[in-house]
Amino acid sequence: MKDKFTLRSFQYSFGKDEQCLEAVKQLRFADEMECPKCKRVAKFYKVTDRTSYACNFCGHHIYPLAGTIFEKSTTPLSYWFFAMYLMTQTRAGTSAKQLERMLGVTYKTAWRMFKQIRMLMAQSPSLLDGVVEIDETFMGGKGKNKAYVPNFNEIPKEVVMGIVKRKGEAYFKHIPNTGKWTLLAQIKEHVDPTAHVMTDDYRGYIKLPELGYTHDTVNHSASQYVLGNIHNNTVEGFWSILKRGVYGVYRIVSKKYLQSYVDEYAYRYNHRADQNMFGDLLRQVAEVKMIKIV
Repeated sequence: MKDKFTLRSFQYSFGKDEQCLEAVKQLRFADEMECPKCKRVAKFYKVTDRTSYACNFCGHHIYPLAGTIFEKSTTPLSYWFFAMYLMTQTRAGTSAKQLERMLGVTYKTAWRMFKQIRMLMAQSPSLLDGVVEIDETFMGGKGKNKAYVPNFNEIPKEVVMGIVKRKGEAYFKHIPNTGKWTLLAQIKEHVDPTAHVMTDDYRGYIKLPELGYTHDTVNHSASQYVLGNIHNNTVEGFWSILKRGVYGVYRIVSKKYLQSYVDEYAYRYNHRADQNMFGDLLRQVAEVKMIKIV
């Protein structure tokens, strides 16, 4: 229990705006560095009532928040940090409506904060090797009066593809369709040719051996789900977390932002063994460049 990053630990370290600003400054700048203006190795001291630090020789200011997701935000920095803490401490996610109630901000502000934080969670995986499970799922609402409406009247679904290394990293991507060339393009980009690939019996994966992959399948069409070590249970376990989270917490996710929500769940999955996931996410502040909001 001692190693867990509890709410008490969070409030002690990041309960005030000044503490949060200092944390970002430490991530982006050294304690002593060459001043961009006077070119002397200097220390920079906090400027009262501003989000900047001044050179102890010439007074030149540096701005730790410039170029980050916090830039130009009028929301207290401690609120941003708390929102990041919430996103890393829950398995299913937290809605913008809940953040609105907890912080006393507008819904628009809460939604924007979560949107910006998800930018820090964007996936950048290496090639996955070893035993790799691959599957795809459909996201979207159910049609009305399903028992009486023909299938062609169903609400169109969005496709998410999952590539998971057993006991390792995973990659999840919102893709346009389940065509074999779409699937194979993702596999060639994210799966090492030496990997042992396991899928269901969907024929979109039939050409994997031709690409040099060792490929085994389970026949879901015949209700076969495990055949010795051959199964897709790992990736299907993620689908359960993703769908229950999206439908239970967010309710509705638009096609435009589906990938960012998938990234959020993928980030928590890939950092599931971390004792301080918040610290890992905070370090991303210095790595991820600000993207124009649309």
